[in-house]
Amino acid sequence: MESKIPEGPLEEKWNTYKAKAKLVNPANRKKLSIIVVGTGLAGASCAASLAEQGYNIKSFCFQDSARRAHSVAAQGGVNAAKNYKNDGDSVFRMFYDTIKGGDFRSREANVYRLAECSAALIDHAVAQGVPFAREYAGYLNNRSFGGVQVSRTFYARGQTGQQLLLGAYQALMRQVSLGKVDLHTRHEMLELVVIDGKAKGIIARNLETGELERHAADAVVLASGGYGKVYYLSTLAMGCNSSAIWRAHKKGAFMAGVSWIQFHPTSLPQHGTNQSKLTLMSESLRNDGRIWVPKKAADDRIPNSIPEEERDYYLERRYPSFGNLAPRDISSRAAKERIDSGHGVGPMKNAIYLDFSDAIKAQGKDKIEAKYSNLFAMYEKITGINAYKQPMLISPSAHFTMGGLWVDYELMTTIPGLFALGEANFSDHGANRLGANSLLQACVDGYFIAPYTIPNYLSGELNVPKIDITHPAFDKAENSVRNQLDKFLSSKGTLSADYFHKTIGRLLYEKCGLSRSRKSLEEAIEGIKILKTSFENDLLITGDDTLNSELEKAGRIADYLELAELMCYDALQREESCGAHFREEYQTADGEAVRNDAEFCYVSAWEWQGKEKPQKLHKEPLVFEAVELTVRSYK
Repeated sequence: MESKIPEGPLEEKWNTYKAKAKLVNPANRKKLSIIVVGTGLAGASCAASLAEQGYNIKSFCFQDSARRAHSVAAQGGVNAAKNYKNDGDSVFRMFYDTIKGGDFRSREANVYRLAECSAALIDHAVAQGVPFAREYAGYLNNRSFGGVQVSRTFYARGQTGQQLLLGAYQALMRQVSLGKVDLHTRHEMLELVVIDGKAKGIIARNLETGELERHAADAVVLASGGYGKVYYLSTLAMGCNSSAIWRAHKKGAFMAGVSWIQFHPTSLPQHGTNQSKLTLMSESLRNDGRIWVPKKAADDRIPNSIPEEERDYYLERRYPSFGNLAPRDISSRAAKERIDSGHGVGPMKNAIYLDFSDAIKAQGKDKIEAKYSNLFAMYEKITGINAYKQPMLISPSAHFTMGGLWVDYELMTTIPGLFALGEANFSDHGANRLGANSLLQACVDGYFIAPYTIPNYLSGELNVPKIDITHPAFDKAENSVRNQLDKFLSSKGTLSADYFHKTIGRLLYEKCGLSRSRKSLEEAIEGIKILKTSFENDLLITGDDTLNSELEKAGRIADYLELAELMCYDALQREESCGAHFREEYQTADGEAVRNDAEFCYVSAWEWQGKEKPQKLHKEPLVFEAVELTVRSYK
């Protein structure tokens, strides 16, 4: 677990790395191939950038188009330290906000690089044609997100992720048309091939035919997103899963910070038992919307009839310095506390109000419409409620995963030649991600970091004998995948894969969700063990090994069950509260998190030891030189 952080002052580390990184000359690049799994912002930008340099790229996604990657769902914006508002922003300010937002559980060097590269990303996206919002004079506009006191979030109404993805998609498809990227849609990676300790290929399943395919390369990049869908009800699409990173984990790549799960405070609440996902409403709405609940518990009056003096604007009350723009973890827990205490609203009493009436009075409906019209339209289409006339109903829901594959400064995992980008790694967010840093990390990883670090690795692979798909390691990997698929198809139980997904999701939400305790985590671990046994014996998969979505789900749920167990062990061993990890035993009298820097100022990285064997914990100490460890307060 060597982090490979360059020597020297914090602000010079990335330039120092780039100056010393090994290169591959253009004539040799065409001799090297790279597999990129995932076509979201991280995957598409990485594949396009490396193909532009001259490498041979194979790109994989399980969607029917690279445009359907989940990056398309991000709404509110992307951060950059350009200080366009002249309100005190800087690279260091953004770096500090991100370190503090993550509750001092991330690497200084990685976070500073994220802030440092942010300005270049905006220029890059504008050059691609991303239609960011602009002020009257033509300058790019900004708004604020949670956990900061400046305006640094660039946005394209409520569809920033979609617009950024279209830019990356264009760059990717240009390389496809030039023959530099071989794009495989409707393919799912099911195994990593490791030869002589290095990542050398993957086994992928063609989801339309069921055929297992072998693909060899000199390096493998995983940009397959996060695993928040382990909770079943989450803001993620149904197809999102953990299988790519989990299969790599079982081949030797460490998983880090796996219990750091973010719950987004502004999701639409659950409205019934048959839902498959929850809908995200952008955090940007909290710039103008005020969050409140009735002061009286179980108040059934319509919101507009409740007088001002009988409303509890609890974020403004508890966190006056940040108010409705308190960070996501704090805002989500505060909402849960109000709901659990009987002040929840809506048909299931599981929601809070997000109210725009004051903003509409002050700015006019036209101004609010210009900023959020597509979000308001989406809300009305789903709920039938006009949010210009009455408050939105919102609720916390599982969203982003700060944990993922452990990577060093070069974004390489503990398996040489295997890189992890974007939400697939643990790298930049610590125990809580600030809003609008997700799109930023994915783009920065793919456009600006991987194009330096991957060639630095590949420069040492030029004279290594080439591996092809006839190598015995490919036989072994394919047989392993085939055996699992055959086992699923031959199971004679009565329960669907969805049953197990819903059950593990409900168990995790209740026992390892917005809050955790030793008792709840131990109960969760026991419950997961029982569920794993039931999955082995009671699963039923209909159909055959060709086009079969139930067979796809079974593999993903098998990985979720193992991942869920590790999440609970990770949360159990971390006896402190930090960011999104809130242990009920470690809180102040007024319900704030109590961090334990003396014993837990490290990244928890786990090594797979084999099925049914306890995973081995490795600790990467976090050293802070540029910032002082302080109590994280937004009051």
